[in-house]
Amino acid sequence: MARRPLDGRPVAALKRGLLADVTPLRNADFRRLWTTNIVTVIGGQLSLVAVPQQIFEITDNSGYVGLAGLFALVPLILFGLWGGALADVMDRRKLMMITSVGLGVTSLGFWAQAAAGVNNVWLLLGLLSVQQAFFAINQPTRSAILPRLLPGHQLAAANSLSMTVFQFGAIAGPVLAGILIPVIGLEYLYLIDSIALLATLWAVLRLPALPPTGSSRRAGLREVLDGFRYLAGQRILLASFVVDIVAMVFGMPRALFPQIAHETFDGPTEGGVALGLLFAAMSVGAVIGGVFSGWLPRIRRQGLAVVACIVAWGLAMLGFGVAIGSGSGSVALWIALAFLAIGGGVDMISAALRMTMLQQVATDEVRGRLQGVFTVVVAGGPRIGDLAHGVAAASVGTAVAAAGGGILVVAGMVVCAVAFPAFVRYQVRTRVRGANLADDDPLA
Repeated sequence: MARRPLDGRPVAALKRGLLADVTPLRNADFRRLWTTNIVTVIGGQLSLVAVPQQIFEITDNSGYVGLAGLFALVPLILFGLWGGALADVMDRRKLMMITSVGLGVTSLGFWAQAAAGVNNVWLLLGLLSVQQAFFAINQPTRSAILPRLLPGHQLAAANSLSMTVFQFGAIAGPVLAGILIPVIGLEYLYLIDSIALLATLWAVLRLPALPPTGSSRRAGLREVLDGFRYLAGQRILLASFVVDIVAMVFGMPRALFPQIAHETFDGPTEGGVALGLLFAAMSVGAVIGGVFSGWLPRIRRQGLAVVACIVAWGLAMLGFGVAIGSGSGSVALWIALAFLAIGGGVDMISAALRMTMLQQVATDEVRGRLQGVFTVVVAGGPRIGDLAHGVAAASVGTAVAAAGGGILVVAGMVVCAVAFPAFVRYQVRTRVRGANLADDDPLA
């Protein structure tokens, strides 16, 4: 007889209800993309640490690190929106191949400038802009591919698996970067990123052709605006983008990590373990959230859950700011890392719920464009946050900048709850065990 917990349900059933659903991995195309993405994400995270670290080494100023957010944001917005439109009118496999090659070539550019010892911050920022342009096209295309590979009832599980891999890479990559930068130098981190991208290119080459399903064959301004008009009629999705912008703009302190690692926790200027841990901490919580994500489909009040998660995110960033302002020893470091991990966990839940909302609503004809908007919001919001936190830290210090951002997130959620009551009331109804279906009228 199977052991039973106090509520009478079998232990195995509880595990199935809590642990991530791996059913999508039975699909060979998704499995290849997911597996190779482990390598690619780790490589990409090496560069994510290397770029701000190199900027800080060249300038010794977090303001320039924050400025990198602006140089990344502009191409993210322009090419994210255009890339989403391209994904609706081009073969998505071909578009993924083009952008994957572009990302690899850009990483080689990072390697070349570092190996040559150019030490020109403006060249570095220019390369960052080009890299983000390719990323902005690649990401909505990748997301729009999934509903063509998998049945609808597997999308939530697939998204959770993909987010977990990304967050795992965000743990391993920064830790490796913090350890490897003093040993092999920045240039080899960029080179590793270039080589890692070959894995994704191989997986994309194995995909079937994915031609467009809509009638439009252009990807101009009118098509981009059509996507916005569609979004404007989906008030739940619109609100989900707004709350995420509030969370990331006011509450993402990653631009401060090099300065905090060096000044608060006595790390070396060229990197070190403290730097890697700061970059990895949020992802530790996110991976834990992803591994135990089996319960997410049972949340009915998804809008309220997203708001609650973002409030928790703001409080975690407030705690992080207080921790780094209260001391500089190992205890303060671990408390700060714990708050970052809590923030990463609740952000994982929020992101999974918001992606589920998007995929429940969008049709394939506009999915690329909505994924483009999603990419702009998810990736662009933190870039604005980089700029805001960098400027704030230069004026009031890292601790006040981080803690103040957390307070603004909580205040922003109060404003959003009042401004978007329909989002807070949004519900889904359970159709079968573990499967959700949006109500025809989610506000009824």
